[in-house]
Amino acid sequence: MTPVELSRTVLHAVRCAVDDGALSVAVPPRVRVGPPGAGGCGDYATNVALQLARPAGQPPLRVAALLQPYLVREAGVTDVAITGPGFLNISLDRAVASAELVRRILDEGPGYGRTDALAGQVFVVRVPYEVRAEVVADVLARMVGSQGGRVEITHGDGDGDGVDLRPVPAPEDPAPLGPDAARWALLHPAPHDRPRITADHLVQREGNPLFRIRYAHARTRAVGRNAADLGFDAATRPETPPAAADPTAANPTAADPAAADPVTPAAATPAAPDAEAPDDPDAPVTPDLVALLADHPRVLATAGGLPHPDALAAPSRLTRHLLALADATLAHLPAVLPRGDEKPSAAHRSRLALAEAAGTVLAGGLSLLGIDAPDHL
Repeated sequence: MTPVELSRTVLHAVRCAVDDGALSVAVPPRVRVGPPGAGGCGDYATNVALQLARPAGQPPLRVAALLQPYLVREAGVTDVAITGPGFLNISLDRAVASAELVRRILDEGPGYGRTDALAGQVFVVRVPYEVRAEVVADVLARMVGSQGGRVEITHGDGDGDGVDLRPVPAPEDPAPLGPDAARWALLHPAPHDRPRITADHLVQREGNPLFRIRYAHARTRAVGRNAADLGFDAATRPETPPAAADPTAANPTAADPAAADPVTPAAATPAAPDAEAPDDPDAPVTPDLVALLADHPRVLATAGGLPHPDALAAPSRLTRHLLALADATLAHLPAVLPRGDEKPSAAHRSRLALAEAAGTVLAGGLSLLGIDAPDHL
């Protein structure tokens, strides 16, 4: 269950409470769901009780207590605790939530995270005649388009509606880097930071963030090919949770007892030339992968904050998100394939499904940046 989906779940609980007469309020159009704050617990928390307290004419703690039983009975929710002045802390069935998330990503493919939330909305963005501004505006338009909206890009100064996009200009022409590295060099820094137009963006090593993302994507495709050689494929309906992690971890991810001792691939994936291996076969599987995949729709939706200037940083948020996702993916991959005489199990099929889902999201994110995601590096 993604934060966006959980937000809808919370709204459904509020609607049920209103329909039953437990609360007398107008159901809000949206509620915020995020990681628990200090003193919180569970997987996610919402301040909906504080949001509704004044219109309901009741203290936030009372509103939270009224909503608690409605939330607990929602599918995928295992527990709801009330903390602080009235925050509702939600615990999810991680095995179910992880399996559903993987299935959804594999079903939706590169379109995962796309919505029609901005359908019919048109945003005007004004940019100077400068290469970085043009590229950032292009990706902003792609992200808004992924949410059903449209961006009209104009040039020069203007009055009236719209927002000016003037990132720190590129210090030199990035074209010699090639289209992919040039776009990354212009997009990865925040708009107020000066981009570096250097050959570092072309180095095929883990110190190059763009290489790391593309390498992680290529590795997910390689483990799929290796799995096929071993005679098994991904479990699109995992029989066991799709990732190895401590079930008490703060970030929701599936737990699999067999993954406590990570395994190395039976057929090693060829490393890119001069590449340092960005993962350690003896390291524990990163618990963040499922959470990062679940957060992808929210990252895409950050561009929908236009015309607020903060939304103009959405392309650089997407690059940072993809980099974190790539690192978590690379930490997960050594546990995907069986080793030695070990036979492929349901756990391996589930881990492969998670790896393929991660590769799908990485490819979709790079596509929104206008960057190629090759299957081989």
